[in-house]
Amino acid sequence: MATAKPLYERLSKNITAFPPEEAREMAFMLLDHYFGLRKTDVLTDKPLPPNRTEPDWFKILERLNRQEPIQHVIGTTIFCGLEFEVSPDVLIPRPETEDLVRLIMHDFADRTDDVPIVDIGTGSGCIAITLARFLPQSVVTGWDVSEKALALARENARNLKASVDFAIQDILAVADDFNRKFACVVSNPPYVTRSEAAGMDRNVLDYEPGIALFVEDNDPLLFYKAVADFCVKHLANNGACYVEINERFGEATRAVFVERGFANIHVYKDIHGKDRSIRAAF
Repeated sequence: MATAKPLYERLSKNITAFPPEEAREMAFMLLDHYFGLRKTDVLTDKPLPPNRTEPDWFKILERLNRQEPIQHVIGTTIFCGLEFEVSPDVLIPRPETEDLVRLIMHDFADRTDDVPIVDIGTGSGCIAITLARFLPQSVVTGWDVSEKALALARENARNLKASVDFAIQDILAVADDFNRKFACVVSNPPYVTRSEAAGMDRNVLDYEPGIALFVEDNDPLLFYKAVADFCVKHLANNGACYVEINERFGEATRAVFVERGFANIHVYKDIHGKDRSIRAAF
């Protein structure tokens, strides 16, 4: 009877384009995705499902060894406990963004009135959909400039039974007559400068959309200025703005909100002690 551990060890050994620790984690992810085997199942060497359909392991290993993200290989990723489809048209959701979402959920958990939320640059829809699922009083809108990203976000919303109004919208070109107010404005905008690309891994540079990653070096805070300007007009009196940020520009991004009259601003650090997000309110 075939068991999990030998397959896990074979996969780990043959994922050679990543450090051994990452390769082992990828092998666990593959066995979970294709056979529903958790890490403890693998470590205790449980039998492989008897009626399993074997994927093409050679092709999977070939893709991984080209440094294609494993999330693209299996087609999904987990974000805040929910499974999202991903593709090269959207950023792969990251743990730092989960922290931003948890902060919002904490801040609005006790609200009993409607909480209108807009997620600017929604991508896969991970922020918007998670908030719609876990904040029942929320009324969520997700904006993006990419029709392909919005199509995937809508598919994720259908799969996860979340009510989100997705629409194409560029935060740099919001119409002057737009008059809605939001209790929560959230954005994980492009914030990696072009000059930082040289230090990035191939699995990001080659497989994730540059439009969602990069901003020009001569105006690295372009999108934060636009989000803050939007909030001046469209943030409700008891609302707050939440943004993920480039660790290099924590204080500079904070200053963007100060200059626009925000009085209650907090810069949050990630688990590595780097500036990673901002909450701002008037």
